[in-house]
Amino acid sequence: MNEVKTPKKPLIFYYVMVFLLLMMLNFMAIPWMAERQVREVDYGTFMTMTEDKKIAKVEIDESEIVFTDKDGNIYKTGPMNDPDLVQRLHDSGAEFASQIVEQMSPFLSALLGWIVPIAIFMIIGQVMYKRLMDKAGGGGNAMMFGMGKSNAKVYVKSSEGIKFTDVAGEDEAKENLTEIVDYLHNPDKYREIGASMPKGILLVGPPGTGKTMLAKAVAGEANVPFFSMSGSEFVEMFVGMGASKVRDLFRQAKEKAPCIVFIDEIDAIGKKRDGNMGGNDEREQTLNQLLTEMDGFEGNTGVIILAATNRPESLDPALTRPGRFDRRVPVELPDLSGREAILKVHAKKIKVSDNVDFNKIARMASGASGAELANIVNEAALRAVRDGRAYATQADLEESIEVVIAGYQKKNAILTDKEKWTVAYHEIGHALVAAKQTNSAPVQKITIIPRTSGALGYTMQVEEGTHYLMNKEEIENKIATLTGGRAAEEVVFDCVTTGASNDIEQATKLARAMITRYGMSDEFDMVALETVTNQYLGGDASLSCSADTQKEIDEKVVELVKREHEKAKKILTDNRKKLDELAMFLYEKETITGEEFMKILNNKDAIISDAKEQAESILNAAQIQTEELINEHEIMQRAYAQANQLIEQATAQAQRILDSATEDANNIRIGAVQYTDDMLGKLQYIIEHSIKDNKEKYTSLMTGLENVLTVVTNNRKELVVEDEEPQQETAEQAEAVEDDSEDVVYEENDDLLDDDI
Repeated sequence: MNEVKTPKKPLIFYYVMVFLLLMMLNFMAIPWMAERQVREVDYGTFMTMTEDKKIAKVEIDESEIVFTDKDGNIYKTGPMNDPDLVQRLHDSGAEFASQIVEQMSPFLSALLGWIVPIAIFMIIGQVMYKRLMDKAGGGGNAMMFGMGKSNAKVYVKSSEGIKFTDVAGEDEAKENLTEIVDYLHNPDKYREIGASMPKGILLVGPPGTGKTMLAKAVAGEANVPFFSMSGSEFVEMFVGMGASKVRDLFRQAKEKAPCIVFIDEIDAIGKKRDGNMGGNDEREQTLNQLLTEMDGFEGNTGVIILAATNRPESLDPALTRPGRFDRRVPVELPDLSGREAILKVHAKKIKVSDNVDFNKIARMASGASGAELANIVNEAALRAVRDGRAYATQADLEESIEVVIAGYQKKNAILTDKEKWTVAYHEIGHALVAAKQTNSAPVQKITIIPRTSGALGYTMQVEEGTHYLMNKEEIENKIATLTGGRAAEEVVFDCVTTGASNDIEQATKLARAMITRYGMSDEFDMVALETVTNQYLGGDASLSCSADTQKEIDEKVVELVKREHEKAKKILTDNRKKLDELAMFLYEKETITGEEFMKILNNKDAIISDAKEQAESILNAAQIQTEELINEHEIMQRAYAQANQLIEQATAQAQRILDSATEDANNIRIGAVQYTDDMLGKLQYIIEHSIKDNKEKYTSLMTGLENVLTVVTNNRKELVVEDEEPQQETAEQAEAVEDDSEDVVYEENDDLLDDDI
């Protein structure tokens, strides 16, 4: 939309005109008149001029002597006691006269001295007054100096105006406003059925969500004049000025109907009225005039009023009732898909790389408004220019998010080595506590580079999707994550620093909200103990309970935060080795990604190596001890007892190894179990061939071996069920036994091994 501006000359133009007129009077008229004035001289000059015969005319009276020279200049001097004066004047050739100075006619004198200057200034005054009245808008009904004019910005239809396609992320709001556009295009369709469109539409939502842009998009789609004015512009220091501006605004709107009138920040004049004496009468008069203009006695004139506010709870009920603002359209913060759409719209205005992942950027910018997303895209473009590139990349967009959230990097901030270690452990504490808890957002980035916002480092967590609800466990985990930084300082350095101030504030706020607003305490149940005001402006809360209840709330908040703090300390203590390893890695690199963090935290190669080494050492020890038993003469006496003891130890140790494996490495544990099966098969082969001569002892040992295999097989089946992956059976242990002369007992045991394996 193009703004319509009335052509006007600056006020200094009229000041220049008056100055030129005065210059003409001072440098032309006045000097000319001064030249005709009488010049006063002394008597000696008069006598000299007489002797030199320069006097042309002379007039002598009792009080003065007036004379002229031969050039026409007029002089005067005082008379003296000079008896020979007349004779000397006669000898000099002077002409005696009774009147020398020709007096100007009274009419001409009055004309030049009074009438002409007054007429000139009256003409100038009338021109200036007419200009001021035109500026005030309304001739005689307007007040001086434009105080009664609305000063609304008027936009007319333009081919380059904002359309609905330029507004993204607010599909519900656009759908509600589409009816307005259709009504302005086809009003007869609605009049035939008897329907009337809402007189006013109220756009509510947080700052920066695009309320003003939506209003301009409605005007752009409808191709009708668009009047834009802020609520604060109605406020004047003189009583009645605001009401006069409201009248003028609606007068102009009715002249250009159909049109749209947009009042931004309407809460400036639409606040609730109270019964207190001595209140703001000017604001109430403005509100009353607005109510009258919106309701009035006239029919639908084609004027639709759009208003925007982020404080809907403060508006007067008479303003928000049906018949005035009939419809309320919420313009909330965009969700994941909305943020992605907004980023793509603003990215069309700049040059970006083809491989930019807008979905990832949208997930990183969780909770950002449309204005903040536009700022992120612009910051990315500025960063690309600083680096000398012709287009913005993925890294530029990610860095711009950090700039909007935490500020620019402080290049001149140098931390001491001790402070750097403290910040590294602090941030790793946050990340490690978050990673070791369920239902926590994954870690995206960790840095210890100071920022202009005052943060010495930060840990960024990014949700995988959009979450509208949080359960009690998730909030408690979030509180524990917030306390993780301080917990790491206590575990490692056994001291506390000031770096956790923001963490403490957020943790306390969450804990208090759980008790007072979310009803997540058994003591208070579903009782609202806190009232939230200005939900779109930070959500200021005030307690609405007794002093005793406030004391109990404080105790519960302290207890909750302390409990989660202890949980965070326990997590870090149990994972101290990983805490040190990750902190050292962050100290060296200063900035690490979430992938690097998780790779170090879940080192699968180390898990595989440790499992194989431990399993191999156990089986080697069992084989050596078994061979020693075979070589001994007393094998028949000790074999049963020692073999059973050996088998129990191997079983317990193998069970401990299997239990120590994590859920994320089930496939690794399956490989370790298969390796254990192979070694046990070899052990079985040794025992079978070493004690064949004594079938009774052999049977006892085979029974114990079957128990070991049963334990291992059950553990392997549990792993197969968890992974839902079928495991192939192996017959290596059965193929290892090649004795054709085995008896009935051996065959039964061999069948059992084949079935289990």
